[in-house]
Amino acid sequence: MTVAEGQAWRSFVLGEFLRVKHGYAFKGEHFSDSGPYIVLTPGNFYDEGGFKHKENEKYYTGDFPSDFLLKRGDLLVVMTEQKVGLLGSPAIVPEADVYLHNQRLGLIVDLDADLAHRKFLYYLFNFRGVRDQIQATANGAKVRHTSPSRIYEVEVRLPSLEAQCMIASILSAYDDLIENNLRRIRILEEMAQALYREWFVKFRFPGHEKVRMVESSLGEVPEGWEIKRAPDAIDFRPRTTVPKGDLKPFVPMSSLADGSMLISNVETREGNSGSKFRNCDTLFARITPCLENGKTGFVQFLPAPESVALGSTEFIVLRSKSLCPELVYLMARSSEFRDNAIKSMTGASGRQRVQDGCFDKFIFAHPDKGTIAAFSGVAKPMFRRIQSLADANTNLRKTRDLLLPKLISGDLDVSDLDIPIPEEAA
Repeated sequence: MTVAEGQAWRSFVLGEFLRVKHGYAFKGEHFSDSGPYIVLTPGNFYDEGGFKHKENEKYYTGDFPSDFLLKRGDLLVVMTEQKVGLLGSPAIVPEADVYLHNQRLGLIVDLDADLAHRKFLYYLFNFRGVRDQIQATANGAKVRHTSPSRIYEVEVRLPSLEAQCMIASILSAYDDLIENNLRRIRILEEMAQALYREWFVKFRFPGHEKVRMVESSLGEVPEGWEIKRAPDAIDFRPRTTVPKGDLKPFVPMSSLADGSMLISNVETREGNSGSKFRNCDTLFARITPCLENGKTGFVQFLPAPESVALGSTEFIVLRSKSLCPELVYLMARSSEFRDNAIKSMTGASGRQRVQDGCFDKFIFAHPDKGTIAAFSGVAKPMFRRIQSLADANTNLRKTRDLLLPKLISGDLDVSDLDIPIPEEAA
């Protein structure tokens, strides 16, 4: 008897135990930069499944049918291929009465609770065999779409409800830790950005009460701080020597997160073409819409100070001259710095790029050495902690991704499976 037979696995098509509800066509004139509700899009889904917040969420202020307001625990699946690999990606709604069900997403409804467990179904949609079937159903000249009726024909195999709950529990343990680490990363980034604004925008750094404010071209600034242009303190596109031969780390634009310093899914390539950078450099996206979406990364994944990586030619590399690396990153992340760069963009619609000369126009109050050193002492441990949490998540994802296909296919029998539950990163 096979493992699958021992667990009483049965074959179905999805349409036998669920329905997929189309989303609502929300009216563009009611979209806003803020509001009571967020309209979910495929951009709120990770390729490997899961829900994420975007920096440029779409808020809605108009009226809509009440049954398109999502509940906590609702299961959604992407039905439009906004980018390769995203079609069929699932996500579970994290909070009630906040998110709206958009037309490019399918909501799983009328689930037969005697046959399928909702959380197991989430992992089933992440199983390669199921995802490939969904992607094969899509058609379209420019943007590919699937439909509920085509999703219903996808073939799956289900074990007993008890086995489904056990499988979902094992995989959820990893996902819960990953999400907790991501939450801690977000908090650390928010703390670092708040610290930057408090010290260098509002000038409320430790001991500021004892420092006299003096007039300058930017208004009142602390005595001893100099008014400088960004290129006086930051090296834009610094010269970096790259050793010949061998494979090198390569960071494509897709490896930068929206609204975070994290750099993930680093590739390996031959040759020396592309931008060149080291640890503690900042990668600043120069092309639309990547810059507007918040793609600005901080490099700290390389194994040694002398290590060099390559990346997209659409990165502008920022390296500190007289500041500290953490301050350079946080300045590049600030709305003032980004707005200055965005205003300089030229080029055809959809391919506009930042002009290097714009940085000459960015004027700021350069802190004294003591303040920079004090800030580095606070910010550097925060940045290192962010990287250690990101590294922990990489390991958790690798383990989960190894387990998922074996559990979902029935190759591993959960009835006597002894898998250590991961512990939270320290």
